[in-house]
Amino acid sequence: MRTRLPVIFTGICAAAITAGVLYAQLKQGAYRPTELGTMQQPMPAALSTDGVYDVSAYPVPALELAPGEGRQEIQIYCNTCHGPRHITMQPPLPAATWEAEVNKMTKTFGATIPDESAKKIIQYLQAHYTPETRNMGKR
Repeated sequence: MRTRLPVIFTGICAAAITAGVLYAQLKQGAYRPTELGTMQQPMPAALSTDGVYDVSAYPVPALELAPGEGRQEIQIYCNTCHGPRHITMQPPLPAATWEAEVNKMTKTFGATIPDESAKKIIQYLQAHYTPETRNMGKR
């Protein structure tokens, strides 16, 4: 009997606290019988009829590619999957690596670059972004 007494006392206290909380909320108006099961939301704000909603153009980052033959092909074909900035962020790569990268883009990733344009892109990258030709101080 002594082990059951604390359990019974705890149950009675919990019921009394729950009843007190519900009674307090009922007195505040949170649980009116006519509004049980509904959600009260404020009325939406009236929109102004004279409002002008306009968004300016998104800023376009400046292109940092070196000038030269093949730059236009990069702007046309490489922008499909990534921006030209991706090229300038790479460390200077050997000429063979640039060729492998362009071939990977066309053969593995399925970039639709015509063969003649791919050759121009490879030549451009080899001419401007190898350890021998890239000036790291002027980007």
